[in-house]
Amino acid sequence: MSSLEVAIVGYGLAGSVFHAPLIAAEPRMRVAAVVTRSPERAAQARREHPGVRVVADVEELFAGGGGLDLVVVATPNRTHAPLTRRALDAGVAVVVDKPFAVTVAEAEDLLARAERNGAVLSVFQNRRWDGDFLTVRKLMAEGSLGAVRRFESRFERWRPVPKGGWREVGTAADGAGLLFDLGSHLVDQALTLFGPARSVYCELDRRRDGVQTDDDAFVALTHESGVRSHLWMSAIAPLLGPRFRVLGSEAGYITYGLDPQEAALRAGRRPDDGETAWGTVEPDQYGSLGTDPGATTYPTVAGDYPAFYTAMAAALLDGAPVPVDPRDAMATLRILDAARESATTHATVTGCAEPALDAG
Repeated sequence: MSSLEVAIVGYGLAGSVFHAPLIAAEPRMRVAAVVTRSPERAAQARREHPGVRVVADVEELFAGGGGLDLVVVATPNRTHAPLTRRALDAGVAVVVDKPFAVTVAEAEDLLARAERNGAVLSVFQNRRWDGDFLTVRKLMAEGSLGAVRRFESRFERWRPVPKGGWREVGTAADGAGLLFDLGSHLVDQALTLFGPARSVYCELDRRRDGVQTDDDAFVALTHESGVRSHLWMSAIAPLLGPRFRVLGSEAGYITYGLDPQEAALRAGRRPDDGETAWGTVEPDQYGSLGTDPGATTYPTVAGDYPAFYTAMAAALLDGAPVPVDPRDAMATLRILDAARESATTHATVTGCAEPALDAG
């Protein structure tokens, strides 16, 4: 097999901006099919991927006689589980966008189906390949921080007027709201760095008129390792805090701003376009490492979103591990579930660490 035939279900922002360019940049993959009901998006897919097969629904996709090696689910959150089930039952490998599912029960069913059908399954946690996150991992591996005691992480924006999309006007049952949207990234990063959480505390607020679910959230995790993670996500922050502030026994690290890969993809840049090196951060955007008053600039590791589909190709063709174990996504979903419980009861929730993750 020289090239993996990939179908993308959904060609909105996630499908067209995040998944398709990264798949097209992977030499061992090809965007072979797109599922969309939108004539405009269908035309866009044909323009961006000449020869692509465009169909209106998943049943039409699988009625085409097979030949697919991978299905990417890049649709609204509430449809992740049913569409992933359909692909797994067809015995096709699946990458599902985050969040893995809307409920823990749905996620458990997907894991069981993948195992039963012998199908490869992974979750698109692309923020594991943000440059600033890779920098934190590097500093921890080198021991530059000493023993990490507190991890602060933020995704904040200033959007006082809602845009009106399903993420804002949908309900919790739709997987709407910032906790499921941005929290899926922040919790996954914290668990990846510091391992399972033994307790969860959460505050959820709905601050803007016209939204049906949370647009301002705070989650505090106490990891079994003893590290405390404080995670903020907000659409109503007129002044943005640091992206990361990591406090260790020997030094701290702080950095502001977002990894540039999303902005590059939105602007139409592609990882293989031959322009400036992909994922690099300008020196004036580097973070700082050390202690006050002697902290110094520390170069940010280049981000690497293309690594996800390179690893996915290796999983399907070479028998390598998937880039993101779906059991990790299950652990993240359990934390998000506990966070909602905490916000409702105004109490800390414990007993949410299973299944355990390996820190690193």
